[in-house]
Amino acid sequence: MLTEFLNALWPVAVFAVSLMFFIWWLALRVNNLGIVDIAWSAAFAPVAIFCALATHGDPARRWLICTMAALWSLRLGTHLYFRVTGHHPQEDVRYGQMRVQWGGSLKSKALIFFELQAALIVLLSTPFLVACLNPRPGISTLEWAGVGGWFVALVGESLADRQLKAFRSRPENHGKVCQTGLWNYSRHPNYFFEWLVWVAFFLFAWDSPGGCWTVLCPALMLFFLLRVTGIPLTEELSLKSKGDAYREYQSTTSAFVPWFKKKKQPAQFHER
Repeated sequence: MLTEFLNALWPVAVFAVSLMFFIWWLALRVNNLGIVDIAWSAAFAPVAIFCALATHGDPARRWLICTMAALWSLRLGTHLYFRVTGHHPQEDVRYGQMRVQWGGSLKSKALIFFELQAALIVLLSTPFLVACLNPRPGISTLEWAGVGGWFVALVGESLADRQLKAFRSRPENHGKVCQTGLWNYSRHPNYFFEWLVWVAFFLFAWDSPGGCWTVLCPALMLFFLLRVTGIPLTEELSLKSKGDAYREYQSTTSAFVPWFKKKKQPAQFHER
């Protein structure tokens, strides 16, 4: 099984590296590094289809995980496509900051950054591949739990994206903090449900040989969302653009897991 795993994994690596090299070239041509988000998200659909076609596990399992991965990938890729192209040629603030930081080394550092996205595609594709290699017939209870978690996550992420888009589309909300729908219970419900997608893929793969190791995928995604390019950078930019309104939002609203609002703390007065 290890040989079949490696035989299927190396074409995924070649595809991911080649794709990100092309996207790097294209991003420099159109002067918008943000297109990497579109490519990264959409890349998992063809990868999942390849995993289903290139392996010989139980067909029902192969095409079930393929469908789950492809639908999530295409939904997110499409959402990001309209978001990025809707603001083009204006670039996402995150990538604008990267341009400033990288300065004269923009081309080389952008290439490294894009190829790191290729490495993530390969690593995060392992739950699909592991599940596709499982020859056991029938879908287990744990795998169905993964399907259920994936459905909840897909609906939640789609709803969060739609609610934020609708809020931002109203001119009267310019400069305000979105606290409608899921955003009333989490400052980043889209990130939470994105992470839950990877938890669901892990649950589905867990019942396959070697599937326990795919826990690294949701763990890695959680690390990036909580410590690297997710919440920290988004919160920093929100504080710059919305100031005290966002600070108040931070004091009352869960950062990640949707939860009930905290009570506002009364102002403290000290006698002199």
